[in-house]
Amino acid sequence: MLLKNGHLIDPATRTAAPRDIRITNGIITELAQNLVPQNEEEILDLSGLTVAPGLVDTHVHFRDPGLTYKENIHTGSLAAAKGGFTSVICMANTKPTVDSVDTLKDILERAQKENIHIYQTASVSYGLNSEKMTDFDALANAGACGFTDDGIPLLDAVFCYQAMQKAAALHMPISLHEEDKAFITNNGINAGKTAEKLNVIGSPAIAEEVMVARDCMLALQSGAAVVIQHISSANSVELVRTAKKLGADIHAEATPHHFTLTEEALLKHGTLAKMNPPLRTEKDRLAIIAGLKDSTIDLIATDHAPHSTEEKAKPLTEAPSGITGLETSLGLGITFLVKEGHLTLMELLEKMTCNPAMLYRLPGGVIQVNAPADFVVFDPDEIWTVTDFASKSSNSPFKGSELYGKIHYTICGGKIVYRG
Repeated sequence: MLLKNGHLIDPATRTAAPRDIRITNGIITELAQNLVPQNEEEILDLSGLTVAPGLVDTHVHFRDPGLTYKENIHTGSLAAAKGGFTSVICMANTKPTVDSVDTLKDILERAQKENIHIYQTASVSYGLNSEKMTDFDALANAGACGFTDDGIPLLDAVFCYQAMQKAAALHMPISLHEEDKAFITNNGINAGKTAEKLNVIGSPAIAEEVMVARDCMLALQSGAAVVIQHISSANSVELVRTAKKLGADIHAEATPHHFTLTEEALLKHGTLAKMNPPLRTEKDRLAIIAGLKDSTIDLIATDHAPHSTEEKAKPLTEAPSGITGLETSLGLGITFLVKEGHLTLMELLEKMTCNPAMLYRLPGGVIQVNAPADFVVFDPDEIWTVTDFASKSSNSPFKGSELYGKIHYTICGGKIVYRG
């Protein structure tokens, strides 16, 4: 295949220029202007479109195995491709938990049948109970790309530190869900003005902040590559900023919903705006954007969390937390970060391509000769409306929103896996 006349943006090489791209057997073989078609080569004219590395998401829930009425590996991969993602990392809080080699291998074997790259984390503890550490060595050898008990915080500091030490020895990331349950009455709702209007006792930012403060210091001491998942608090951002200055190998994820929405979204969208950690204040939202701008926050991850319509129809305090995110992530980033002047398109893509790929040592995230032919092709100035979803679920507060950045193609391994 020959991609003609596209405008290439590659954060890994800091390239922004017109380029043609030749693909042979799923690999980039030539990058230049005015490449001449060869033999019966398929030509894709990308005039007026931007070509970037396929997006990489470090935090998705495909609910497979065990909760496939919400999502499964196949529908999750379709949602990813529609959103421009060619690589995703699935969380381990499935049923059963990904705490054994057998469960891990089953997922990875089935994932190979899909059209995108699907990677799988393993859990830190058996059954997510924070009591006994899984066999990190065996799980790493079987193909796990990292370790996390996402959804469940590691409340025991000594246990968390030991897990960090083991992850560090294997040179693999460990990702942490930071919420101290002792501070929380109703999860998924910020303890603030909106909770007061709704007559609900919610989840205060301190529940996250005390865990982030602890784990920043444990990261510094252990030397592990530690990821603070779905950061939501201004104070948490400052804690990560300080830990980085001290020399910790610490990273942070920002979700599109946390840099676009505040707790007031609950008044408009109800349970569709309920997530863990919750949407917080405008001060917190702006602090997250500032953290993205100065690279305190170096990852944008969706925390794609599909739920059924029936589950989200329950009362606010009973409905599960989480929203789908794969299909709206790039559009939200362009609309709320790039178009509003907070980040350049290069800076946005850095946090969605090369940064996550480098952290998890994945082969994608870059456009250069001999790299995988994984691309998202889009128009950053074209407006589109969020309507139908490729995901099995549609629990999103962004339904009906008009966003910039229409995706025209997702290409993975040299094959078109989505046409918009």
